[in-house]
Amino acid sequence: MVTKLVVKELQQPADYLLGRKTFEIWEGYWPEHADFWPGINDGTKYILSKTRKKSDWENSVFLKSLADIKKLKSLPAGRQGSDIQVWGSSKLIQLLLKNELVDELWLKIHPLTLGKGKKLFGNAEIPSSFKLTESTITTTGVIIATYKRAGKVKTGTIGF
Repeated sequence: MVTKLVVKELQQPADYLLGRKTFEIWEGYWPEHADFWPGINDGTKYILSKTRKKSDWENSVFLKSLADIKKLKSLPAGRQGSDIQVWGSSKLIQLLLKNELVDELWLKIHPLTLGKGKKLFGNAEIPSSFKLTESTITTTGVIIATYKRAGKVKTGTIGF
């Protein structure tokens, strides 16, 4: 089951929305290592950046603003019905959550703490409601969970 989940997200056709820093890490690695991630070079990489305007990595499109992301999201599903995925890019994820532009979360929760680091949800209040649709626990204790948007936030008790 774990292999299926991990392979599923790497093998399905997708386009990618990335912050500039994450894109620059990817740009330096994935063009030469696509054997591990089939399709990574074929997928369109949309990059939110105020400073970059072009790249030699094929299928890279630079966006300048939140309005550009909203336009992208309003188009029919990406290339041949593919998803638009965000990997890393914590500040970008916070911007998307704040503007209700996230339909689904794929989280991998590792059983370790490393001290200070980037916070996925930041310090801002971003009320959002998601429903668990799929989960598994790996042999090393990593929880892989998929959540889909679930409408308005409801408060209450924890259900068991």
